[in-house]
Amino acid sequence: MAKKAQENPALDMTPMIDVVFELIIFFVVTLVEAQKKDETIELEDGQHGIVLVPEELPPTHMQIDIGLVQKGPNRGKARISMGDREITPDEISRRVKERMRKVGEFPVMIRADFQVPHAAVAKVMNACTAAGLWKISFMAVGEDRTSKPGAPGRKRLAALKRRSK
Repeated sequence: MAKKAQENPALDMTPMIDVVFELIIFFVVTLVEAQKKDETIELEDGQHGIVLVPEELPPTHMQIDIGLVQKGPNRGKARISMGDREITPDEISRRVKERMRKVGEFPVMIRADFQVPHAAVAKVMNACTAAGLWKISFMAVGEDRTSKPGAPGRKRLAALKRRSK
């Protein structure tokens, strides 16, 4: 027995619209997570470096923040993070290896507070080089904020000088 042809065949668009909305939600959430950074970090002055704006950064770059713990028993110690999650040098090495396996060589951008001891920065650099990555750059601000009266950097430098006496 032959099947009857339907008079008005229609395609149900509901599942397709659901999938599109789920994709939009996924991309918005991942974009927000990728843009998080440690706001407590005050960068060193870097007037003579190459100027990069976020749009010029390679899409595969990795940004690692090194700041100081502001509160609690570890106050004043270095805090290494990616996004808003604290990580260890071993985790950095693992993530670098994983990303190198996926995309090949890529640059690592280190944002370190100007008060962070160099030993903390060296740990991050060593974790990257141990994973086989050599493209490491440092982020800094392009103007001298410490020379302007009332600038946040000037206040922090004055506090540092008082503490070291």
